Amino acid sequence: YPQDLTIVMVGDSMTERLGNSDELRADLKKYNPNKSVEILNYGFGSTNLLSVPDRLEKDTFYQRIFRPILDIDFDLVLIESFGHNPLSQFPLEEGLQKQTQTLDIIVSKIKSENPRAKIIFVTTIAPSKYHYAEYIVDLTPEKRAAWADERIAYIKNHMDFAKSHNIPLIDVFSKSLNSDGELNLDYVLSNDYIHPSPNGIYLISDEIAKFLYENKYY
Repeated sequence: YPQDLTIVMVGDSMTERLGNSDELRADLKKYNPNKSVEILNYGFGSTNLLSVPDRLEKDTFYQRIFRPILDIDFDLVLIESFGHNPLSQFPLEEGLQKQTQTLDIIVSKIKSENPRAKIIFVTTIAPSKYHYAEYIVDLTPEKRAAWADERIAYIKNHMDFAKSHNIPLIDVFSKSLNSDGELNLDYVLSNDYIHPSPNGIYLISDEIAKFLYENKYY
């Protein structure tokens, strides 16, 4: 049977960690039990934003073959910030410009091929300036903070693009911070301090479901 709403989530491993989106489905059902929803997770680990234009138009192999997103009759597309995979091959300002240019391309392609679909941006859980990638990469405290700052810059640029282009934004990033502006470590795995923990998955899922319900997307 056709679903009332088809959602495509596009991102990196922060989105991939939502898996089959069981928590998100449960939250959506909690807010609106009468609607049926299909969620397609196009979160691919260790990928950055530059891979998304191809993901829209071509088959992508990530553990299996994923068909082009623009071949799907979706109602909503959630574009995650990819901030945890910054364009570090470029100096920061150039990388942020590349991010902005690529977002322009992505939004234009979606609007052209699926004009009725709604585009929503999502920020994910913040990086910790004190613990980011701990146990995964051996970094000095200064370098660890610099890595976190670079990722925050990309996440905030994603937010700025949404605001300047009147694109709705689900801001998980801000919700994951303590009152002192540092990450609440309950939201990330303690073996890498990057990826969402079960509590982090609940946070992301509930913020998405609540936003979609409150803004009458379903």
